[in-house]
Amino acid sequence: MGTPTEHPSLLPTTHATLAADPRLLAAARDIGARHGFDYTDDAATATLLRERRKAIRGAGNSAPGWLGALAVVAGVCWPLLSPAVPALADRPPAFRFGPAAFLLALTVWLWVLVWRRWKRELLHPLLTGYREVIGAATAYGAPVTQVPDWLVGRSEGGTGKGVAPIPSYEEVGSTPTGGAPTGSVPAGSVPADTNVPIPVKTAAVSQYEARADEGGWHDEAGWILLFAGGIGVGWGYTQHAPVGYLAGALIPLAIVVWLAGSRQGNEKRALREEALAYVRALASAQAAGARVPELSPQLRRLYAEESEEEKE
Repeated sequence: MGTPTEHPSLLPTTHATLAADPRLLAAARDIGARHGFDYTDDAATATLLRERRKAIRGAGNSAPGWLGALAVVAGVCWPLLSPAVPALADRPPAFRFGPAAFLLALTVWLWVLVWRRWKRELLHPLLTGYREVIGAATAYGAPVTQVPDWLVGRSEGGTGKGVAPIPSYEEVGSTPTGGAPTGSVPAGSVPADTNVPIPVKTAAVSQYEARADEGGWHDEAGWILLFAGGIGVGWGYTQHAPVGYLAGALIPLAIVVWLAGSRQGNEKRALREEALAYVRALASAQAAGARVPELSPQLRRLYAEESEEEKE
């Protein structure tokens, strides 16, 4: 099996975005000075996010978590299976439920350890500082391309603010000091590379966004129709009731549903590849210095899925 191709990371915000407003750039540098990290250095920030994500995932998948899972299974199974063992069948109820209670208490303790370690990694000072930078960018009206779920302590594809949400600050006026628009490059700041073209969202990408949540029912519906048709025909045969054979029409209908699902799946896969190529192009443009737009929820989810696949 070949090694997955490495693609540039799509950062929530970059130096080009921060430098477009001198007030935001100054705020990011102040935050970096407090936390001892330069959040305007894109390469260093990308490395930081990779390392901290690995640490957070490691905390959630640590040995205490697996031991806790084994303990809860053993705790549930012990009262059910111990009576089936002849040597244990005549023991008092306390023998059945005492070990189970101990194992469940052990599970809680182990999972509390996992939670505390996971939260400690999530609240790492450098990640806290980066969340502050993202919050500042939002307050200044700068585009935030995407905020990964793990960065805010949210389950993949989950909703809500998460355990460590991006801080909210009072919105700042849309015009920076000196009268230049927020999106322009003021004098004295480090500009974005205007020679880097931003990829254009094609109609196929827009179609993917509109259809990303479609489908998923054809297989189930096909099997239901197939079983219903088979049961109806079987009933008609055993009961000598010709009307039961009418249910046989459901069998070709099941095939039609499966074919429709297959066609829709092929179309969505093609659109997914187009959307994935667009997201990768955005990441490359961002790495080259361009200010890229915020991703839609569908593209954020696609980027998260692709990131997971590349890391497996």
